[in-house]
This record gives sequence, C-alpha cells and structure tokens, in this order.
Amino acid sequence: MAFDVAAEPSGRKHRGRARPEMNVTPLVDVVLVLLIIFMVVTPLLSKQFSLAIPTRPNEPERTDEGRDPVVVSVDAAGRFRIQRETIADAELTDRLRRVIAAQGHRTIVFDAHDDVPYERAVEALDRARAAGATTIAVATERLVRD
Repeated sequence: MAFDVAAEPSGRKHRGRARPEMNVTPLVDVVLVLLIIFMVVTPLLSKQFSLAIPTRPNEPERTDEGRDPVVVSVDAAGRFRIQRETIADAELTDRLRRVIAAQGHRTIVFDAHDDVPYERAVEALDRARAAGATTIAVATERLVRD
C-alpha cells in the first residue's frame, strides 16, 4: 500500500508473491500513549515559588494595617512557635487559624533554625497553608531569638 515492489524488467509479475506493506498502526499507538503520558505528567512538573525581596532591610516589616506580622517559627529542637509562644504539634493549625483570623490578613512570616530537619520545616509550611495563610514570607534573618 505505502510502497510497491518494482516489477521485473520483462514486465511479468509473479502471482502469489508477497507485497511488502508498511504498517503504521503500532507507531501511532506508541505515539498516542506517549502523548497521554506527557499530558498527565506536565502539570505535575510546574511548581511556583514567588519571592519578594525587601527594599529596606533595616526597617521592620509591617502589614498594610500597621500591625506586626504573624511569625511562625521552628526552633532547633523542632518545636513550633507562633510569635514567641511554643505550640504543641496537634494544635498548631487551629491556633494559627485563630491568630490569622484575629489579625485580619492572611500573610505570615516563616522563620526556621538552621539545624531544623527539612521535614519539620515543610510540615510547618503545610500547616500554615491549611490554617488559611495565602502569603508566606520566608525570613532571611532570625526574627525570634531563643
């Protein structure tokens, strides 16, 4: 179908001789499967992390209302804190939800000790998101001293 074998120079054709045909069905099947795989995997690859650099580092960060920001921190021992108060693991999300509601804005500042395991830091960020924080600013310097 896609190509034909040339006839012999004498013009005679052999009856019963197999004519080779190119079958593209397996190729199309493979391409469609790859297309589906890429369509499913591509949205999972895009992650966004926005970063806002402060313009004046010596001035303390304040919200639009002039209130101090809510600071969620993880100390060297892995304990969670809101401002300077140590919070139990089980009540972090609920307590943070109440603090965010009382502040009236959904922005928090995240501060972690240098020796905190990655899992504890990510857990604090996940719980802050679950509590309703829409903007999480990562502190570049220690905000809460032990």
